[in-house]
Amino acid sequence: MSQQNPLASPVLRYAVGASGAVVIAAIAYLYLDGTVQLFAYVMAVLDVLVTPQLLKRAAAE
Repeated sequence: MSQQNPLASPVLRYAVGASGAVVIAAIAYLYLDGTVQLFAYVMAVLDVLVTPQLLKRAAAE
């Protein structure tokens, strides 16, 4: 019985990226301020965009 790789699902890949971004954004909003907060928001956006692509490559191998 073969099992499909869970990373093959795009929904899961984007959910992982979005959940990480939500955590980063929440920490930035609650605990950071100024330039550091803006940098954390940029990191959150990059997490949403880059993580699914990395997981897609991992699923392909």
